[in-house]
Amino acid sequence: MCVTDSLWSARKGLLAGIAFTVSIGLAGACAADDREREDDDDRGFFCLSVLHNNDAESQIIAAGSRDLEDFGGAAEFVTVVQQEKRDARRNGCRSLAGVGAYDDEDDDEGLDRGVVIVSSGDNFLAGPEFTASLETRNPPLRPYYDSTVVSRIGYDALALGNHEFDFGTDVLREFIVGVRRQIPFLSANLDFSEEPGLQALVERGRIAKSIVVRKNGRRVGIIGATTEQLPLISQPGDTIINAVQPAVQAEIDALRAKGVEIIVLISHLQSVNDDLDLIGELSGLDIAIAGGGDEVLANPLDPLVPGDERDVFGPYPLIGTGADGVDVPVVTTAGNYKYVGRLDCLFDRHGRVVDCDGGPVRVAQIPESGPAPADAVRPNRLIERRVTEPVAVFLDDLAADVIGSTEVGLNGVRSNVRTIETNLGDLIADALLQRVTILADEANEPLPDVALQNGGGIRNDDIRGPGDLTRLDTFDILPFSNFLSIVPDIPRSQFKQILERAVSAVENVQGRFAQVGGFSFSWDPAGIAQELDSDGNIDVSGTRVIDVTLDDGTEIVTGGAVQPGPDLNIATIDFLARGGDGYPFAGAPFTILDETYQQALETFIIEDLSRLVEAADYPEGGEGRIERK
Repeated sequence: MCVTDSLWSARKGLLAGIAFTVSIGLAGACAADDREREDDDDRGFFCLSVLHNNDAESQIIAAGSRDLEDFGGAAEFVTVVQQEKRDARRNGCRSLAGVGAYDDEDDDEGLDRGVVIVSSGDNFLAGPEFTASLETRNPPLRPYYDSTVVSRIGYDALALGNHEFDFGTDVLREFIVGVRRQIPFLSANLDFSEEPGLQALVERGRIAKSIVVRKNGRRVGIIGATTEQLPLISQPGDTIINAVQPAVQAEIDALRAKGVEIIVLISHLQSVNDDLDLIGELSGLDIAIAGGGDEVLANPLDPLVPGDERDVFGPYPLIGTGADGVDVPVVTTAGNYKYVGRLDCLFDRHGRVVDCDGGPVRVAQIPESGPAPADAVRPNRLIERRVTEPVAVFLDDLAADVIGSTEVGLNGVRSNVRTIETNLGDLIADALLQRVTILADEANEPLPDVALQNGGGIRNDDIRGPGDLTRLDTFDILPFSNFLSIVPDIPRSQFKQILERAVSAVENVQGRFAQVGGFSFSWDPAGIAQELDSDGNIDVSGTRVIDVTLDDGTEIVTGGAVQPGPDLNIATIDFLARGGDGYPFAGAPFTILDETYQQALETFIIEDLSRLVEAADYPEGGEGRIERK
C-alpha cells in the first residue's frame, strides 16, 4: 500500500462535506503509476509553485468598504505577488521534505524550482472603477487602468472569464491590447473566427487555447477554458462557444504529444464544483486553477480577510480525480484582489505529482491609523501612482454626491443576494417596478405587475449603511449598463418557468437567483431543478416553485399548480429580457426604456423615498417575499 493511501482516504471525507480542515498530502503518486510520462534525463525532483487569483473585477482601491477597506488593493496585490514569487524560488516545496524519496538533502543540494503566475478570469468588471477607465483613458495610447495592473503583475497567462465580455468584444480587445507585456489570454473552447477584432489577436498570439512556458528547464503547459454559459451571462457577440471538456482534452493531448511535462488548467466555469466535475472527465491533467465562484479555500492557520472565515468552502487544495484515476489538486481564491493563492506541487523525475501544499496569502494594507497587521505590505509605487491615485480621485467625486440615507444596513453580500431575499434586493426590485411603471406610462407601454432583478447584477458584496447613501454607492451596487425594460403578456405558466430558472442553481450560488417586487413566492430546494439543453431551451421543467402570490392577493401558482388568469407584465432589465442567465423569456418582445438600473435606484431613493430608506419598509432579512421551504 502506498503511504499516501490512508491520507487520501481522509481527503475523500473532506470532499464529502467537511468545510474546514488541515490540507494534507496528495495521492497522485499512487494513482499516476499508469500514466506514461517523458523520461529523457536523470533530473531529480522539481517544485512548481503556482501563484494565482481570479475575479479581480476592477476592485483596484481595496477589497470593499468599511471593515474591508484595509485589505486587498491592486497595488498591494502586486507587492504580495512579488514577495511570494521570490520566496517560492528559494523555498518552494520546502515544507514537503520527507515526502517519498525527497528529503532535506535534496533541498540542500538545490531543488529545481519554477514559478508560474496565472489568473482564472474576470480580470475587470463594470462599475465605478472601470467607469474611470472608460471616461478618462484613451486606449491603446492610454491603456485602461486594469490593463496597467495586469501588465505589472507579470502573469504568465490569464483565462478569459465572462465579465471580460460585458461591454462587448471591442472593449475586450482594447483591454488586451493595453496589456504591455504580450501576456496571452487563454480559452480552449472559444472560437473568435467570426469576431474580426479578437481573431486578429488570435493571429498575433495574444489570445490562444494554450501556451507552453519553460520554468527552470521544465516545460509547463497552461490551458484556458471559459464557461459554456457565456452567451447567457454576458455579451460575447459572434464568438462561438464550444463544449469545454472536448476542447480541453484536445489541448491536453496535443501538449502531451509534444512532450510537455506538466499541464495546468486555468478555467472560469463559475463554480469550483464545475471544475471538480470537469476533472472527472479529463485525462493527463496535473493541476487545476478555478475561477468564477469566489469560493474561499483555506486551512485552519491561514489568516483570512475579516468575514471570510464564515464562508470557507473547503480545504486548500481540494482534490479531484481524473478519468485516468490520477488525483488532481484544485484551487481557487476569493476575488477582489483579497488573496494571492499559492500552490506548491512537488513532481518526481517522471513529471508525476508527489504532493502539494499551500494556501491563500492574504493581501493586507497598512492602515492610515492604528496598528498594522503583521502581514501588511506597502503598495507597489508604480501602480499606486498610475492607477490607484487617479481612480481614487474619480471615486471621491462620486462619493461626494450624497443622494440620501438609510436607517438600516442594506444587504448586498454576494452569497446572500444569490440565495435568499435581502432588503437591498427588495429595494432594487421596488425601484425597477416603480420606475418602469412611470416610464412605461410615459411611453404608452403596458404597465408592469411584477419586477425581477437577478442577484448577479448586484455587485457591492457588502452591507451598505446605516448612514449616507451616495452616487458611488449606487454604482457599486448596480454597475452594469443594464437598461430598464418592460416585457408584456407573459403567460402565468411561463412566469412559473422563469421563477424555476431563478432557483435552479442556488446550491452553486449562481447569479440567476431573483430578487423580486410586486409578488411573493415560496420554493423547495428538494424539488427538481430546471435544466436547459445546449440551445438554451427548457429540457427539464423543474418543480421547485410552490406558491406565487401577487401583492394584491392574486394567486398565480398554488401548490406547484399554475392558476388560470390573465397574463403578466414584467419589469426587469434588458439583460434578463434577452434571455440572460437563461431566463426563459423565449424571445418574447420587450421594450427598452431610457434609464439604467443604477439610475432607477438613484431616482427611486431621491424621488419616491424622499431620500430616506426606512427600516420599517426595508427591514433586515427582507419582508418575507421569498420563502425557502
